[in-house]
Amino acid sequence: MKRRDFINWVGLGLIASSLPVAIAACSSQTPSASGDWQTVGTSAELDKTGQLLAKNSPAGPVLVVGTSKAAMTAVNPTCTHAGCTVAWKAEAKKFACPCHGSEYGVDGKVLKGPATEALKTYAAKIEGNSVVVKAT
Repeated sequence: MKRRDFINWVGLGLIASSLPVAIAACSSQTPSASGDWQTVGTSAELDKTGQLLAKNSPAGPVLVVGTSKAAMTAVNPTCTHAGCTVAWKAEAKKFACPCHGSEYGVDGKVLKGPATEALKTYAAKIEGNSVVVKAT
C-alpha cells in the first residue's frame, strides 16, 4: 500500500467515525424546545405583584402577568429590537421596552416600533402552587 493511499484511508476512517458524534450534537434539544411544561415560579409570587419574572427558568427568560385566579399571559421579556428586558405596564395593558420605546400588546404583538417582531409567547397555567409555562 502506498503512503498516500494509507493517509486517505485513515482520513476517511476519521471522518466516518466522527459522523455519529456530529449527528448527536446537531439533534440535541433544549428543555424549552421539548414541549414540556416548565415551572417558572409559585402562584404566591405571581399574586403578590401581578407579575412574575423568571430570568433563568428552564424555558429561558419568562415574564408572566396576571393572577392565579384570572387570565395569565406569559412572554419572553427580551425585546426583539434591542435585547433589553421589557416591563409590564398594567394600567396600559402592554409591555414596554425601556431602551428604544418599543411597545407590545398583551399577546406579544408589536404595537409601536422600532421593534418589528413579536415577543415569544408561552401557554401558562397553575399546577398546585406552581406557575408553569409551555412554548407555543
